[in-house]
Amino acid sequence: MKIRISTMLLISFATGTFFFTFFTSDRSIENLLLSLFVAFLYTSVFTFGNGLLNDFLNTKYSWIEDTKTRITTGIIATILVNVVLVLGCNYVNFIWLQKANPAQFLSGSMGTINWLIINIALLISAILHAKSFMDEWKKASKKEIVEQKFIAKSANAQFESLKNQLDPHFLFNSLNVLSSLIDENPSQAQRFTASMSKIYRYVLEQKDKELITVEEEIEFAKTYCELLKTRFEDSVNFEFQVEENMLKKFVVPLSLQLLLENCIKHNFATSGKPLFIKIYSENGYLLIENNLQQREQMKESAGIGLSNIVQRYSLLSKLNVSIEKSNEFFRVKIPILTNKISNMKIQKNSDAIAYQNAAERVQELKGFYSNLTSYCLVIPTLIFINLFTSSNYLWFWWPMFGWGIGLGMHALKTFGVGKDWEEKQIQKILNKKQ
Repeated sequence: MKIRISTMLLISFATGTFFFTFFTSDRSIENLLLSLFVAFLYTSVFTFGNGLLNDFLNTKYSWIEDTKTRITTGIIATILVNVVLVLGCNYVNFIWLQKANPAQFLSGSMGTINWLIINIALLISAILHAKSFMDEWKKASKKEIVEQKFIAKSANAQFESLKNQLDPHFLFNSLNVLSSLIDENPSQAQRFTASMSKIYRYVLEQKDKELITVEEEIEFAKTYCELLKTRFEDSVNFEFQVEENMLKKFVVPLSLQLLLENCIKHNFATSGKPLFIKIYSENGYLLIENNLQQREQMKESAGIGLSNIVQRYSLLSKLNVSIEKSNEFFRVKIPILTNKISNMKIQKNSDAIAYQNAAERVQELKGFYSNLTSYCLVIPTLIFINLFTSSNYLWFWWPMFGWGIGLGMHALKTFGVGKDWEEKQIQKILNKKQ
């Protein structure tokens, strides 16, 4: 409010001094004070009147959520309010202060002045409304960007936390196997150690990736299966039946390794009752299935393996990990992704996309308001020139109507039915593609 009052006083002083200097023949102190008072009257009435109207409309209708309603009610209310304000101020100025004839207030030169000042008031009001809209739009854009950044950072932190579980998890399980082999078969333990070092190097290389090709994951799983065969020999059998056209698509890295560990950990395997593990593809999923030979006594599980995969997929895709269990088998289905761009990456870039969309919308609105401002400024000037140079031929109607039609089309494109129809058609196409 302090800024509004100080600006209003400055404008009043500048306007009053200007009219006193260039349009007053008797430059007395009395006329200077009268000129300053009249300038203050117009400025204060227009500023507070339009300011209160703008604030009232902002409390009723949001520029962002109720844009069309806000613009429609704003235009109607602005015209009505400014007509009343102008006529009121002009009546005080011309009839009370300058003692003009009240019968000629709406006709002749005073009628023309009324029309000109109404247009100037509408111009000022349009600028105030445009500024209000820009401020609200910037606030909404900044809020959306902050929210999207928070979502992206939260998802990224959660994903990194899940990936960091893989190192100690793999190392812990491998050391358990190695500990068992040292007592059972020292020579196998040496081969296991050599193989484990190669596999662990692969774990370190792949764990930082969000997605990896099915082919790479299958090759790693086969190597890891050889490592398991070193310990279990013919107690565990593996079968791979992955379709050729699935190999270049994507899964989360180390998912098969975690699921293979899960099979070994929760089932017993002997040469008399071997554990059969089958890895195959079906209907866009990679399946890991084993015959159910559940251990009767198990150590308390840390719950890292399967839950880790479920959570990572929930961050990367809308497709869910499926778990099926019966008396004969246990099966896990993980989605095979066709696109390497994950949902989380889209979230990371959504703040930039939101900002770009907001910036484009602001530019579009700035273009319309610039057009409206020019119209409100130029047309009254043309009317003034027409009336005071050749009042017999009113040629100002041609540019006023021609430009007005163009301005209406611009408004329709910016706020009207055409914009909604275009956005609906784009959304419809996107929904079909999805």
